[in-house]
Amino acid sequence: MVVTMEMVLFMVNKIHALSKPLISIIGVIGLWFYVSSHPNVSNFVLPTPQHVWTTFTNMFGSNELTLAILISLKRVFIGFICASILAFISAFIFYLLPKLHGYCSFLIEFLRNIPPLALIPLLILWLGIGEETKIVLIILAAYFPIFLNIEKGFQSCDKDLIEVGQSMKFSSFEIFYKIVLPSSLKDILVGMRVGLGLSWRSIIAAEMIAASSGLGYMILFAQQMSRTDRVIIGIIIIGLIGFLCDYLFKLLIRYLVKTEVDYV
Repeated sequence: MVVTMEMVLFMVNKIHALSKPLISIIGVIGLWFYVSSHPNVSNFVLPTPQHVWTTFTNMFGSNELTLAILISLKRVFIGFICASILAFISAFIFYLLPKLHGYCSFLIEFLRNIPPLALIPLLILWLGIGEETKIVLIILAAYFPIFLNIEKGFQSCDKDLIEVGQSMKFSSFEIFYKIVLPSSLKDILVGMRVGLGLSWRSIIAAEMIAASSGLGYMILFAQQMSRTDRVIIGIIIIGLIGFLCDYLFKLLIRYLVKTEVDYV
């Protein structure tokens, strides 16, 4: 295998790009070591990284942590898929009936500005504390960014392309399927990426209020039992999973639309 100058430059750039976040991670861990080792800081307030690591291995070995992660991911997946389907159907209806938007715009903006967490008391009264409440909460959190991005994609389609389709005697469905939908793919995927992040955040909050399982419940129960180490583990796991999901979705967007999405 011949190593070219382009390959060397590529590897150097990759190492340079990875070194920046790595330095910040090492800095945070180093500060954590320093503060937690101070005589005036008790293990109850801020446990040492070694103590947290020991607790993590115990939780992972007993499958407690794995089960909590899988439960939360399952809820997010179901709610996110439902929100995406509903958002696409809604945007498609507004595309077919543009005059309908004038009647619904105020209602959409009104509901969009209500935090989903503010609806938890009502959802508990109406649906109880079962899975339905959590799924509906995820749908409310993810629906609007997905819907607005899909609607934007449909509306921003090049009019000249639509006219070309009409001149070729395309039906309304063919124009939508062959012209509007492909041109809207980037906006659809970006909206879904934002919605996925909001889904993950909302389910953790919901599990801390109305659940008996999942990562959010695990953190709340650890706080009630004064287990700061378990709280820290839950926070780190939530951040890592959220980052991984977002990164994978960003790669999917790059693969499907062949463009950079770092600005999103």
